[in-house]
Amino acid sequence: MAKLIVEQGTEQEEYALPEGTTLVGRHSANAIQFNDVTVSGRHARFVVDENGVSLEDLGSRNGTWVNEQPLTGRVMLTDGDLIRFSETQCRFEDRPEGVPAAGVGSETVPAVESVAPQLNVDFAEADEDASRIMDVAKSTGRFESLDVNPEAKLKAVLDLSTRLVGSMDIDSLLPAILDTLFNVFKYADRGCILLKDDASGQLIPRAFRHRRAEEDATVRLSRAVVERVLEQKEGILSADASTDDKFLLSESISELKIRSVMCVPLLGLDGEPSGIISIDSQNPLGQFTHDDLDLLTVIAGQASLSRETARLLQSYVAKEKQDNELQIARDIQHALLPTTLPTVDGYEFYACYESAQAVGGDYYDCIVLPAGKIAMSFGDVAGKGVPGALIMSRMSSCVQSTLRHVHDVEAAMLAINEHMCDSAVEGRFVTYVLAIVDTVNHRVSLSNAGHMAPMIRRADGTMEHFDDDELVGPPIGVMEDFPYDVETRDLGPGDTVVIVTDGVDEAMDPDGELYGQERTYEQIQAGSSRADELGRALLADVRRHANGRPQNDDITIMAFGRTANA
Repeated sequence: MAKLIVEQGTEQEEYALPEGTTLVGRHSANAIQFNDVTVSGRHARFVVDENGVSLEDLGSRNGTWVNEQPLTGRVMLTDGDLIRFSETQCRFEDRPEGVPAAGVGSETVPAVESVAPQLNVDFAEADEDASRIMDVAKSTGRFESLDVNPEAKLKAVLDLSTRLVGSMDIDSLLPAILDTLFNVFKYADRGCILLKDDASGQLIPRAFRHRRAEEDATVRLSRAVVERVLEQKEGILSADASTDDKFLLSESISELKIRSVMCVPLLGLDGEPSGIISIDSQNPLGQFTHDDLDLLTVIAGQASLSRETARLLQSYVAKEKQDNELQIARDIQHALLPTTLPTVDGYEFYACYESAQAVGGDYYDCIVLPAGKIAMSFGDVAGKGVPGALIMSRMSSCVQSTLRHVHDVEAAMLAINEHMCDSAVEGRFVTYVLAIVDTVNHRVSLSNAGHMAPMIRRADGTMEHFDDDELVGPPIGVMEDFPYDVETRDLGPGDTVVIVTDGVDEAMDPDGELYGQERTYEQIQAGSSRADELGRALLADVRRHANGRPQNDDITIMAFGRTANA
């Protein structure tokens, strides 16, 4: 049914246009009365018949206008036409029930009040884009322009801040920003927020809003305007084909589409645009002004800040969760290490482990075997952090399950290597030393899979290495069926075997100077004949060298041997 929509400020009033004649004017006798002193008493009339709906001016003092063209005779109306009786603005509608208002552009994404990242945007290209840039406002992303109309801007910023305070959910934050904009800009009909995709850099629609549920839920965006907003980092006020001279009296307002559009950038903390906010108005009384653009630019600055804050909060919460999980992983990893070392008359055992990160890839174990034998297991996974820790945990399980049944060094090395090769991860291997100490016959049998040569500090201070070329084989998990050699040496009273990872040699001081193998050798040689004292002294000297510099690799030290009075 045909009807006339009268604009009264931000309110609207509808009048049905029944078949026949309907008079409009200032007098109360008219079917539609306007409270506007500039409107004549009997201003104009609508005629509804089988031909449609027509409008005729009745010689009014200040005139009647249709689509901004003066009405000099009688004209047939089309759905969506804008009518102005002197200063009173109206809109004519004539469409079946349930059919939305005339479309508003080539943008075909629904303007729903929810996040919709899966939708795509089809921008108006140059050959179909009738947008005209009417004004420009430089955007800094913050509040440098508060000196102009500060009261309105400050109120808008405070309202937005209050609404968004503490919000971490960006999906709910973006629609809330649009809600605030619609409260500030009473004539806004549609609004949208588009954000850049981190991977592709393309603008993705993330939130939409339209004021009236029955209206067409589409948004028009000019590619030229959006590109300028992003490139120049400035807000733009534009008008489209409704201001073009080619639209004459015969042109329906339904073809005029959006009348006024504001588009501003969302600038990140680095000053670079991360997206845009666009709002438009179809209301002829609601043409946006420079002050509106200036205000939207300030609000966009606060919106950007709120979004960045939400992202930082999300990152902080995720980091806290990750840290908690890493702490749990650290506790689990330390639980895989022996809580106590064996107590054997005439022998001492020492081991320490300090990871460069929350978890690490170094490993040691001490397993008591039958017949007075003790297995000393020591390894360094290629890599640090979580990947190294995962390999380390698997190595620990493999060694323990093997040594429950195999008490010979050569056979155990073969079994451990085969197991790790079966499910090896490319680029992940373990340099490894397995030593079995015979505390009855006082000797140590040792095999080396690509690790730094273990050292023996004899009671008289002389140094020996397990560095025979034939002894050192490839790291565990590299070559299947490799026959690792074993070397056996006697242990006299006061003799101590020392094994370290490369985190000791490669420890750096603040100037980047390495601790080095030579200093490691000298520190062990000058150390105590007691295993625990020797190990603690070496660790303390490494820390002194680092002088507060964070370690860049895991540090593990193992020392064992006979006491001097054994």
